[in-house]
Amino acid sequence: MKKILFVVSIAVLFTVGFFAYKFFFPSPLANADITTARITKGDIENTVTATGTIKPKSFVDVGSQVSGQVVTLNVEVGDTVKKGYLLAEIDTTILETKVESSKAELAYQKAQLKDREAKLTLAKLAYERQKELLSLDATSREAFESAEANFLSAEASIEMITAQIAQTESMLKENRANLAYAKIYAPMSGTISSVSVKKGQTLNANQNTPTILQIADLSTVTIEAEVSEADVTKLSKGMEVYFKTLGSSNVWYAKLLKLEPTPTVTNNVVLYKAIFDVENNSYELMNSMTAQVFFVLSSAKDTLLAPITAVSKNTSSVMLRQKDGSFVNVNVQTGISNRVQIEIKKGLKEGDIVASNFSSFDGVQKNVTQQPTRNNRPFGMMR
Repeated sequence: MKKILFVVSIAVLFTVGFFAYKFFFPSPLANADITTARITKGDIENTVTATGTIKPKSFVDVGSQVSGQVVTLNVEVGDTVKKGYLLAEIDTTILETKVESSKAELAYQKAQLKDREAKLTLAKLAYERQKELLSLDATSREAFESAEANFLSAEASIEMITAQIAQTESMLKENRANLAYAKIYAPMSGTISSVSVKKGQTLNANQNTPTILQIADLSTVTIEAEVSEADVTKLSKGMEVYFKTLGSSNVWYAKLLKLEPTPTVTNNVVLYKAIFDVENNSYELMNSMTAQVFFVLSSAKDTLLAPITAVSKNTSSVMLRQKDGSFVNVNVQTGISNRVQIEIKKGLKEGDIVASNFSSFDGVQKNVTQQPTRNNRPFGMMR
């Protein structure tokens, strides 16, 4: 009986000791089902993304200031022109007639002026003679007053014809200007982005100035990106921004110029315009292209990277796999993160293998060994 009690006591003590050892000295967790990821080096960015539209930084709508039929159209969409290039011509038949009519009217009025100047001379002589005779009491008051009236009338006639000449000269100047407007020249260098008329079309400039075509300077383009109200407060003037276009592998870099304070609201979605310019020396960027825009909030180059899901948000730690396949909890110091990756500043090295999803260890943390951190100092979440 004593022997049996002794054996039972030994078994109880062994069992208690075993569970006590497991409780105070837990072994690392080995789980073949845990997916892993390797710590690598690379670049990371935290960005705000948006969709933008490419527009020419400067453009001008070229119109016709005179009415008439388009008899010459020297450009097509896509043509590159220099400032002063002859773009189009309007029929000048009526315009030339108006110029000739004004010239004839002006010549007639100048001839009238000479005639009236001669009459003024005679009227002045008659007036002065009557004035002298009146002083000698050699003429009547009525004759003197008649001569004085004729003289004043001749002077008024000169003033009147002079005013008419000035008016006709002004009209001639206007008609000559309209004749010159019949030839439409490029006001700036650029690319023909649109043509609104055809050869033979009649334009009516009496109501408003009809637009013939548009010239855009595409050497520098403006990108207008629409940013959601949730992200616009993260942006600031001067921050780095880059974009890509559909179908192209090229990347263009720039600096944010301004944020427009007035939003556009479409279907209850509030969007703000973020605007920046970029040089387009290759002319690869075209009007109305769609741009995928990235505003860089923060970035790091050639740094250690881990999946964002591999790091515990609460403890700033990862599950590091050991040589025997088990996992230990390791504190790390983190830096920049995005939706996919997070920067590891301290606590790991390149090539380390960690559990790719830290949450897979939820509920079993009491069975995981806590590995001492390097240099015996814990690494907390970077602020």
